[in-house]
Amino acid sequence: MASTVNKQFINQIEVMKSKFIAYLVPLNNEEDFKPLLAILRKEHKKAKHIVYAYRVNMKSKSSDDGEPKGTAGHPLLELLHKKDINNVALLVVRYFGGTLLGASRLLRTYLQAGVDVINASELISI
Repeated sequence: MASTVNKQFINQIEVMKSKFIAYLVPLNNEEDFKPLLAILRKEHKKAKHIVYAYRVNMKSKSSDDGEPKGTAGHPLLELLHKKDINNVALLVVRYFGGTLLGASRLLRTYLQAGVDVINASELISI
């Protein structure tokens, strides 16, 4: 059964001095996503990357935002599909801590940030 959230949830993890702040946000239509992303970019001006995935009304999109291809946005989108969470945006803000994580560690960390914010959220059936 599909689920969603009715309010924003935030969770943060730190890996090798890089901070990953994950947001799970309700999203009722695609047009609401760009303003949401703009707000986060303004709020986190010094962040190195803001990767995202969203699913809304059977449409989906993801972005690695400059991270190595396939290490961030797409895995987050797959997580939303796997857990059947719809009408949400999952965004992860990364503050670079000075140590390169490598593609596999980066992928695992973005996924962990996504899983953690989903586990901290209150999912409701739709």
